[in-house]
Amino acid sequence: MSHIHAASSETATQLADRLKERGMRMTPQRMSVMAAVTQLVHATPDQVAEAVPEVDLTTVYRTLETLEHIGLLAHTHLGHGAASYRLAGDDHIHVVCHRCSSVIDAPAGLVEQLANTLQKERGFILDKSHFTVFGTCADCAAGGTHD
Repeated sequence: MSHIHAASSETATQLADRLKERGMRMTPQRMSVMAAVTQLVHATPDQVAEAVPEVDLTTVYRTLETLEHIGLLAHTHLGHGAASYRLAGDDHIHVVCHRCSSVIDAPAGLVEQLANTLQKERGFILDKSHFTVFGTCADCAAGGTHD
């Protein structure tokens, strides 16, 4: 039995519509993977597979790729490991602690000045969805522990 509840009806409708536009069909596996990413917020393929044990790992990887291709999911790298998936409309940057690996979501607007400067001076367009900042969280900096 899945550890993840069904995706919301809005998410299910959006998923079905996007798949139909591309000549693809809704499957229980696609719905389960989408629901897992929605509930986990930042999820590696292994975390998604753990959340939906009825879907094999190969199908999870293929489904994540499909859902990203049709614009419902986006991925980012929050460290040296596997990519982490989230809903595509979730516009934020990631702040990751080197010590405890905690992830803090920060507003994308925090990097607007950097993005504007890069575009103006270099013609470079920053992909904020892949923007991750590494450092030390307040608890680790204070010598605290995470339980």
